[in-house]
Amino acid sequence: MIEKLSQEIKQAMRDKAKERLQMLRSMMNDLKNAGIQKKGDQGLTAEVASPAEYLEEAEMIKVLQAAAKRRRESAELFRDGDRIELAQKEEAEILILEEFLPAALSEDDLKGLVAEAIAEVGAGSMADMGKVMKALQPKVAGRADGRTLSAAVKEALS
Repeated sequence: MIEKLSQEIKQAMRDKAKERLQMLRSMMNDLKNAGIQKKGDQGLTAEVASPAEYLEEAEMIKVLQAAAKRRRESAELFRDGDRIELAQKEEAEILILEEFLPAALSEDDLKGLVAEAIAEVGAGSMADMGKVMKALQPKVAGRADGRTLSAAVKEALS
């Protein structure tokens, strides 16, 4: 992911795509900061040359998903505040972020995974939702957000 991001930054510089370049650099900074945070949590000091040194692919995906979530929330607030131009900017940034995230699960695939998880834990009511979610989250691994996942589980259990 870091290699792809670096290549995209270079290409954006060549293309003089100012907004795209700004967003790609922001993503790289988010990843680098997460690497520094993880390194600090391990009790190490010194400069982090690359986020790839300390972050695994799954951790990088989580960082980018959090950035996309923040932008979705911002876009929603901008739309509520009648600031359409700012909402469109946030949505354009989300599209760039999504280039680096795994493809989202289709509705049918998600329903299949939910049914599998329900059968696996033997869930029969809404009281078992926590168990189902716990079994389901590793299988989904960043291909669906928590809100979508929760809605699918609620629908299947009710």
